[in-house]
Formats: sequence, C-alpha cells, structure tokens
Amino acid sequence: MKRIILLGMPGAGKGTQAQYLTEKYQIPQISTGAMLRAEIDAGNELGKEAQKYMNAGNLVPDQLVIEMVKKRVALPDCASGFIVDGFPRTIAQADALRNVGIDIDFVIDLEVDDAEILRRMSGRRVHPASGRTYHIDFNPPKVPGKDDVTGEALVQRPDDSEETVRKRIVTYHAQTKPLVEYYLKWTAGDDPRAPRYINIHGGNTIEQVRDQVLAALEKQH
Repeated sequence: MKRIILLGMPGAGKGTQAQYLTEKYQIPQISTGAMLRAEIDAGNELGKEAQKYMNAGNLVPDQLVIEMVKKRVALPDCASGFIVDGFPRTIAQADALRNVGIDIDFVIDLEVDDAEILRRMSGRRVHPASGRTYHIDFNPPKVPGKDDVTGEALVQRPDDSEETVRKRIVTYHAQTKPLVEYYLKWTAGDDPRAPRYINIHGGNTIEQVRDQVLAALEKQH
C-alpha cells in the first residue's frame, strides 16, 4: 500500500514528483482544490456547504475538507494507495486526518532551502496569450523577456513576485513546517498506525529527486 503525503514549500517540486509516483504506482493524486471544485460542481451537500464559505470569502473549515478527503480515499481507485499533495497544511489538519481514521503509509518531505525556492518561483515568466512558461535561469527564452514563438512580452504572475513568494515562505515556516516535527515524533513512538517519514533533499535535479524518492519508498517497503 502506498498512501503518501507530500510535504514541502511551494516550488519544492511536489506536483512534479506526484506525477512520477502516480505513473509508477498507478495511484491517484488527490488535490483538495480539485476535490472542492468537484463537490461544488456535483451540487451535493458538502459542495453546497463549502460554497457558502467560499462565497463569503472565507476558508473552507478543516472538518469539511477532511470529510471530502475521507469520501475521496474510499473510492475504488484509491484501493492501492493515493498521493495527497498540499494537505495537511497545519497540525490541526494532520490531527483531524488521524482522528477520522485516514491512514498514511509515508510522509515524504521535499526539503529545499528558502533561497532556492525564491530563485525557482520569482524567476518564472509566462506568455499570457498561450500560457507558455519560461524561467530566467532554468528555461530562458531566446530573447530575454520575449516569447520564443510570437516575440510578445512575457510577464511575471503576481503569485511569483518576490514579495509574494517571501510571504508564502514565511507562512510555510509558521504553519506547515511544524508538521515535520509532528510526524517525526509520531514515527518515533510505537503506534503501528504511524507513517514512515522520508526526508529528501529537493534541491537536486528533478530526476535525481525522483530516483531518491523511489529508492526510499522501495527500501521502506
């Protein structure tokens, strides 16, 4: 069974690694955002309740999100496992997952230092009309600031501005980083339900990180 939580800062590569794991183990990637949208589109009770909070500009309460996760992981495609990316974000959410009986086998922490996250995210540029993306260091356009195909100007999304990225890093350290200690403490005890914690240096190449993640999972099997 491969029931996996991916931890890591925005830009640490969780989404990319989740795709590799999905292909390798044929298990679904569960996104709380996608789940919320699906419940709302379906027009069922959970969706209606969530919509009320969102319409008021408020966060959907943890308990509602947990109910959606519980419902999602009970579906047949999760029989061999699943990957949760970007959730839980707080200790309260981790406790709630634990208390409703959603078992997790592995917590994979992709650790990348703040400076590298800032470089990765603030260096992104996009061509608004086509959605083509570039990076000033890793995937630069042929002409700085211009789309390769049309020659039109590239822009930096507001979410990728240095100021916004710095704020997201601060939020991560305050709210989500304590989860590392939470899971380490749990795994150090004798609870048979405790997941195995795997720390991976996420500053390497995508392929190196992928190989380290897969090797760690096979070793822990």
